[in-house]
Order: sequence, then C-alpha cells, then structure tokens
Amino acid sequence: MSFAERCRACGLDFAAFNVGDGPAAFLILVIGGLITGLAIALELSASPPFWVHILLWVPLTAVAVIGSLRVSKGLLLALEYRHRAHEGRIAEDE
Repeated sequence: MSFAERCRACGLDFAAFNVGDGPAAFLILVIGGLITGLAIALELSASPPFWVHILLWVPLTAVAVIGSLRVSKGLLLALEYRHRAHEGRIAEDE
C-alpha cells in the first residue's frame, strides 16, 4: 500500500516522507498483544479446543492489522509532517 504522489487539495509532496514498515510492525505488536490477552482469557474461562482458537484469532488478527494499516500509515505521515521529521544525517564538522 502506498500514498499518492501529492495531496490533491494542497499539493504537498508525499514522496518526502518515509513511513516504511513502522506502522505495520507497531500494529502487529499492539494488536498481537491484545489478541493474545483475549485468547488467554478465553482459554482460562471456557477452555475451548485448539481449533476454535485458530478459527477465531487468526482471521481476527489479520483483519484488524490490515484494516487499520491505512489509518496508521496516514497517522505516521501526519506526525512526520507536524514534527518536521527527516532522515538522520551525520553532521560534518567544519
């Protein structure tokens, strides 16, 4: 998934921003933690068979991560713009 080259409303160049895989990794960690907690709670309360966990949690995790990826990428781009973030460079002493 990628952004358009420029904003249709204001012409902001999105190519200057580098969101990379940060949002995906963040979502996997956060949503993975939530799903793991829910799976443990279900296991301790109802003790369903293992196949129930697979049928329930694998699709739910995939839908949650993929469904929120666009929002998280947009949020990261907005945060980079707001804080004027750019790639780090080593300053040369003159």
